[in-house]
Amino acid sequence: MPVRKFVLLMLSLSWLMIGQAGSSLAHEIRPAIATLTLAPDGRYELAIVANMEAVLAGVSPKHRDTDESPNARDYNRLRALAPEELRKAIGAYAGAYLEGLRVEFDGARAKPALAALDVPPVGDVALSRQTTVRLAGGMPAGAKTLTFAYEPRFGACVLRVREGERIEAMWLKAGEPSASYVLGKGFDHRGTAEVALDYVALGFTHILPKGLDHILFVLGLFLLSTRWKPLLIQVTAFTIAHSITLALSVYGVVSLPPGIVEPLIAASIAYVAIENILTPRLQPWRPLVVFGFGLLHGLGFAGVLREIGLPRSQFVNALVSFNVGVEFGQLAVIALAFLAVGIWGYNRDWYRPRVVVPASAAIAVVGLYWTVERAMAG
Repeated sequence: MPVRKFVLLMLSLSWLMIGQAGSSLAHEIRPAIATLTLAPDGRYELAIVANMEAVLAGVSPKHRDTDESPNARDYNRLRALAPEELRKAIGAYAGAYLEGLRVEFDGARAKPALAALDVPPVGDVALSRQTTVRLAGGMPAGAKTLTFAYEPRFGACVLRVREGERIEAMWLKAGEPSASYVLGKGFDHRGTAEVALDYVALGFTHILPKGLDHILFVLGLFLLSTRWKPLLIQVTAFTIAHSITLALSVYGVVSLPPGIVEPLIAASIAYVAIENILTPRLQPWRPLVVFGFGLLHGLGFAGVLREIGLPRSQFVNALVSFNVGVEFGQLAVIALAFLAVGIWGYNRDWYRPRVVVPASAAIAVVGLYWTVERAMAG
């Protein structure tokens, strides 16, 4: 491949991936996190962390990010509002938003009132802003069960119910009502298989389509060798490592702040990609390096689980299922990459100069970009 074409291809890939990376961080439509706290005195509080600019602009959850929506201009205008101005806009929409929430005790709809709005500063408008909408109300005397639903137009939601030391979580697809929560017992009637499927789905979607950083790392592993044995050695090392730190972190044995973990994860992406360029074959130390990076990625996965929560009654089941979902996501990335380029390029002379080197260069640029961006943000 001529040098000029190679440079143009590398720059094009780098620019495209940085744009995609920025989009995934800036405009990704993430599920809302609804935390319903039940107090011993019969009161309850509902805190919903959501991208309220997307809600106000009517950005459909069917879009992967806000730029894909015909209402992107309204979203961008709202995203630039100062906190006080956004509070006013949310306050004006509060009635419609509350209508889209359903909190029911024993089948009767409750009517929580807006208590507060926690709106972060404008900050970098290239990043989504997560507002916390705080609602409060009283439970009917003698209430035994509760259910929750989030309007389909608002998108998916993770429901967390906190009752004393108990924290139960459930993934709700757009418009899907929660299972009935039995006060004092939790979602006890959910079977093991149902909980497992919920957390497998959570783990999978954390990789595909939402985990662009993890996707790039796995692609970096794939690019150096499309042969299954060396690839399996790397993926196995990565899997064992992130499973260890995921479990230790969730159990509270190991903990590192995101400001340290996230830049290091980005640096691991850059390292793997750069090594792909510098060496034509898998080196003996590569699985050990991948193992070390897997420990970092496990801490990143744990941050997601801490945010979502794990059902107390099926803690291990949910933890293992989430990890299984992550593995399915990683395998799907490898399978798609193999079908896209590996099956055609295996043992071909052009594969390394035309695929491995430029793709790894693009991944390295994105990894370095993220490393600096996350280090400065931390």
